[in-house]
Amino acid sequence: MTPITQDNLYLLLPSKVSWLAEMLSEDKNLSVVDAIRKIYSSDLYRRLEIEKNKLWHAGPVELYNEMSV
Repeated sequence: MTPITQDNLYLLLPSKVSWLAEMLSEDKNLSVVDAIRKIYSSDLYRRLEIEKNKLWHAGPVELYNEMSV
């Protein structure tokens, strides 16, 4: 198994964003595109991009709860 590093973390982020976008879209009645924009511009995503924060390890519900929406 390849360890998660800052260099390969980008491979995990699309699936996390996908889960979050679906949840945010349903919960806030947003289009999926608007939900994705909101996620990519969020503080949560900035923290998620940094491997040492280990947020990539969290599940979608925990990440959604971390997101200030």
